[in-house]
Amino acid sequence: MYVGGSVISSVEFHGNMSLVLFMSGCPLTCRYCHNVELLDDVTEKSFEDIKQEIDSSADFLDAVVISGGEPLMQTDALIEIFSYVRELGLKTKLDTSGIYPDKIKQLLDLKLLDFVSLDIKTTFSKYRKITGSNVGFQVKKSMELINADNNVRLEARTTYVPTLHTKKDIINLVDEIEADIYTIQQFRNKNVLDPALEKVEVPNPHDLVQLAREIKPYFNGQVKVKSAEFGEQIIE
Repeated sequence: MYVGGSVISSVEFHGNMSLVLFMSGCPLTCRYCHNVELLDDVTEKSFEDIKQEIDSSADFLDAVVISGGEPLMQTDALIEIFSYVRELGLKTKLDTSGIYPDKIKQLLDLKLLDFVSLDIKTTFSKYRKITGSNVGFQVKKSMELINADNNVRLEARTTYVPTLHTKKDIINLVDEIEADIYTIQQFRNKNVLDPALEKVEVPNPHDLVQLAREIKPYFNGQVKVKSAEFGEQIIE
């Protein structure tokens, strides 16, 4: 399996100390991607390597998070890792773009997921503008599959890029999604796939909070903002 790195984090799965594994590879070309180094990374690790890493931290872990890249490119590896995590009695979280609904269904059917963070880039009909691929309706299907499983919590999250999104885009997007949580993430202009975006100003976190407050009445769930300055903020 291709794994580009790992960290111990208290913020990637709210309320849980987690080992986060970053799987390499992604078929999308999101212009604002800040994990560019993972796109073509070919660092290999065996399941035994991953198992040892989990075991060495298991005493103080609550969960294992698999992020990327796009982890579902390596579904067999995910099943192997999450099955072992289940044996240890730890929780699981998957970060995904949602472009492989059939693979998400496979994990759901195996009851290997507790929480999914689904990166919803924009309204489903405008995906090509952001990702280079017209995959929005695959993402919508993934969202529907996850919502149909009462044992799995879903966070939908959007990275707000001032030159790629408008406030109206976010309002329209909220009208299309259903999830337990919706998070607006602050765009970061360092180490992005499209060098032109390095000149785009990072959104002011106070402006993001204001936007979140405006959309909150239209979303049936918790609304959050995530920024470098203030971390994760729940909008009341």
